[in-house]
Amino acid sequence: MLRSLHDSLEPKLITLFRRQGYSRSDFIADAIAGLAVAIVALPLAMAIAIASNLPPERGLFTAIVAGFLISAHGGSRYQIGGPTAAFIVTVATVAMKHGYEGLVLATIMAGGILVLMAFLRAGEMIKFIPYPVIVGFTSGIALLIAFSQIRDFFGLHVDTVPPDFLEKLGVYLAHLHDTNITAVILALASIGVIVLTKRHIPKIPGPIIVVVLSALAVWALALPVETIESRFGAIPSSLPTPVWPEITFEKLRLLLPDAITIATLAAIESLLSAVVADGMAGTRHKPNAELMGQGIANVASGIFGGLPATGAIARTATNVKAGARTPVAGMMHAAWLFVFMLLLSPLIVKVPLAALAAILMVVAWNMSEIKHVREIMKAPRTDRIVLITTFLLTVLVDLNFAIQAGIALASILFIDQMMKATRIGAVERAENDPDSIHNKSIPEEVEVYEIQGPLFFGVAEKLVDTLLLFEKPPQVFILRMRYVPLIDAAGLHALEVLHERLGQNGTHLILSGVNPQVRRFIEKSHVGDQIGHDNIVDHIDKALIRSGYVLGANT
Repeated sequence: MLRSLHDSLEPKLITLFRRQGYSRSDFIADAIAGLAVAIVALPLAMAIAIASNLPPERGLFTAIVAGFLISAHGGSRYQIGGPTAAFIVTVATVAMKHGYEGLVLATIMAGGILVLMAFLRAGEMIKFIPYPVIVGFTSGIALLIAFSQIRDFFGLHVDTVPPDFLEKLGVYLAHLHDTNITAVILALASIGVIVLTKRHIPKIPGPIIVVVLSALAVWALALPVETIESRFGAIPSSLPTPVWPEITFEKLRLLLPDAITIATLAAIESLLSAVVADGMAGTRHKPNAELMGQGIANVASGIFGGLPATGAIARTATNVKAGARTPVAGMMHAAWLFVFMLLLSPLIVKVPLAALAAILMVVAWNMSEIKHVREIMKAPRTDRIVLITTFLLTVLVDLNFAIQAGIALASILFIDQMMKATRIGAVERAENDPDSIHNKSIPEEVEVYEIQGPLFFGVAEKLVDTLLLFEKPPQVFILRMRYVPLIDAAGLHALEVLHERLGQNGTHLILSGVNPQVRRFIEKSHVGDQIGHDNIVDHIDKALIRSGYVLGANT
């Protein structure tokens, strides 16, 4: 067991090195891919930090420290980690409620939760999150990201933007008359550049062209728009000294819900990103190792003055397309970003905020899942309900609550569908069924009913209600269970109640066609003793023989 746990947590980097080694050509390919990703990550890291109402260097620190550690300790061959747009609302909310120090502690706590999830092998649990929940959640985040960029996109003079969606809308409407037309034109032009670049020269990252051209335009034309420098001042050219935050029990208690939200988002997005990379490259990631890497990276990011980090889907896809071969590419991406910060800090601060807002608007559009939303809206009504509910809760209430409520609603609707799909009633006479009652001799004193589907809490009451269908209680009641794949505690209780009520009417209960697994659960419980082990058989012929014996004993 310990060996299995060790294998599931071993970093993909170590696994690859042990199995296939690492050559000079591998390093060159990884270094080039890392450079391509770093060029994409540079403006995004700053834009995400600014959108979270924090200085841009916080995003760079995160991309460098967490990006390096996620690749070094994670479970994906191509994963690129760092700050992502999905965290913008959560980070802004936590920082506003608890200050930056509170955000740091919440990030470290989230890292600890992710490490614990890795040890508990929770990496496989992503498959249990319903698809409409993921799409609704992602689309809601996309809207929140786009909405958070309106201030800089329109050049509004707003000192602090509240994190709540409706409050934010009110602030925007109150300041709409302050719109900076120059900022709007610059932002629209930036979106145009990104779209045209992707269409005509897709190998060159559009965001880096926007950053360079917009900074040159502001400098050459003296455009009256805000830049990184005018709002935040200079950017450090090196990483800060690591600092461990002050920890008290009260702080841990207050920040635990936020830490859980951060850990949940990090787990979901990183595993989804790893799945996307696997689909593109035909590889297979190690989900528990990925959670371990995310946990280590978030602890380190907090200590080095960064933000929550996770796998970044767009940057990971860029890494795959750029020809990366191992996780070293992600480590090189972090190294390149450090070089950029070291050498280009005086130039980076000249970038206009409207251009960064435009970049995030494009990111939000790409995250919006419009195609998948349309597909789900054509799906069954239950999927549409889950999608819309998750989307609205994500936008209007809380990200973590939206996921919990979406999963709970999807589960309830699934149980309802299973209840409707499970049939309990008189056996139909099917000619093509060799075990059909049509081919059997059934005494008049015997009634045969059948369950088709799992016998769980959702249908337990329906089983007991079958007694109401009898005008005259039979002497023997055979309940066929050949199509019952599983049973739970409520199902066992329903069998117990059924046996008791049949006994009150002088009716003998026989269970037929019980598969070995279900029979084991019944016989391990006291229900098996009550019904009688002779009355639990694996075939209808044995049940009829048993009923003949019972009828003979009663005469």
